[in-house]
Parts: sequence; structure tokens; C-alpha cells
Amino acid sequence: MIISKIGVIGSGQMGRGIAQVASFSGHDVFLYDISLESLNNAITFIHSQLDRGVKKNKWTENEAKLAMNKIKLVKSLDEISECDLIIEAATENKKIKLEIFGQLSKVVNPDCILASNTSSISITEIAAATDRPEKVIGMHFMNPVPVMKLVEGIRGLETSDNTYECVKRTAEKMGKTFIVANDMPGFAVNRILMPMINEAVFTLQEGVASIEDIDTAMKLGTNVPMGPLELADFIGLDTCLAIMNVLFDGIGDSKYRPSPLLKQYVASGRLGRKSKRGFYEY
Repeated sequence: MIISKIGVIGSGQMGRGIAQVASFSGHDVFLYDISLESLNNAITFIHSQLDRGVKKNKWTENEAKLAMNKIKLVKSLDEISECDLIIEAATENKKIKLEIFGQLSKVVNPDCILASNTSSISITEIAAATDRPEKVIGMHFMNPVPVMKLVEGIRGLETSDNTYECVKRTAEKMGKTFIVANDMPGFAVNRILMPMINEAVFTLQEGVASIEDIDTAMKLGTNVPMGPLELADFIGLDTCLAIMNVLFDGIGDSKYRPSPLLKQYVASGRLGRKSKRGFYEY
């Protein structure tokens, strides 16, 4: 199966990034969101990112223009019914994702592959909400999508070989490296990353070191570009908490217990960069 038309559900930080790389790799992209304001913000952001790339000589002005022309903003799921692949990039909330996939089953063509950018939720469970579990797969992009090379592929219990191979080829056409993870809580990346971030929050909570010293220690001690608390702010503390809850509920081991301080920050509205306040202020 040749993928030429890609629908993207959700125009937030992840959705707009996926739309950008998909259009730049030659696909026709249909970007959907229930919020017109979010759609307009997304297209403005993509345009600015492409212009920035031209100024830095990453690509030509003509390449940027071609990519922009391949993105169409849509306000109805019916407008993506003829897509070959739809990538859901809504908020990390299982109920919302299950509703979206149930709705997609009713409007898209029978051959359409349905992918989720979920960072932790079971692909098998998402697939069960559809009429085509063999055509459902996890396609977990990293943030920021245009910069990060990895796409984590997650096969559900019923995901077919054809679906897997098609999505792998599509990711590679986007310039990504595609790795496979089993459909277990957190998959590979967040099974490792989120407990590290959670432990950094416990380290802060227990007074072992300050926010700045924790981040400095990890940046200089392990050569990572961002400290764990700075990274948590970048990801979104609400997203970090949601993933830790999935890990704790799905595995049941106390080592995945979310830090009470992380819960407190989220409850207070300190969500990181998106709310201008997290462990740091922006």
C-alpha cells in the first residue's frame, strides 16, 4: 500500500510537528482539530519553522513553499475520510483516544491505517475500539518532531505485518529511524525515561538537591542536553503524571508510583512551559 494522503488528528505541539514532517516528505496532509484557533496557531507555527529553516539554509524557499501547500486545515472528520493513514496526536487521555478511534472507524475508508502517537497507552486497547484492529498501530514520535529522529513503532495484538511494514516505510520516508517496542505500559522510551524524571522529582521532594543542581548534575554527569526537571517542563508535567499513572496501573510495581510532589504541581496548574510555570518559570 502506498501512503500519499495522511490525516493528523490534533494540532498541538505534536500534531503540528507531525504535519510539518509529513508534508515536507511529500505527503498531502489534512490537519484536523476541534479548535479553529489551535489550527490557525499550528499553521502559523509551521510557516515560521519552515521560514526559519530557509534562513538557516536547511532547505530552499521553494521546498518550504511546496511543504506548506501540501497542508490543508480541516474542521470535520469527514474531510479526512479518504486518507491512507491517519495519525492521532490528541492529548494523552485514554478516554479521548478511544472516542476518536471509534469515530474514525465510522468515517474513513476500509483500507485506511489508523496510528496513535500515544506515549504510553495500550495499542491493543485502542485497536479494540475500532472495526479494524489489524490496521491499528502505535507511531510514537519524539518531541520536537521535526528535530528528533526516532519513531517508536508499537504493534498491538492484532496489528498485521502489512500495517507494520507500511508504517515503517512511511516513517523512514519522513527521515525517521523506526524502532519496534512491544505493547507494554510506556513502551521502550517512556518505560525508561519517565521513571528517571519521576526519581528526579523524588530527589527534589526529599531535599537531596535543588532544582538547578539536579539538572546541572545530570547534564554534566551524564552528558544529556536537558536536565530531567527541565525536560519534564518541556514535555508537560501533566503528561509526565499521566504516563507514570499508566506505568503504575499497568505494571503494579511500587517503583512506578508517581511522586506526590509531581501530583501537587499538576494540581496547582504548574504544567511546565505550556502554562509558563513548572519547576521553572518561563
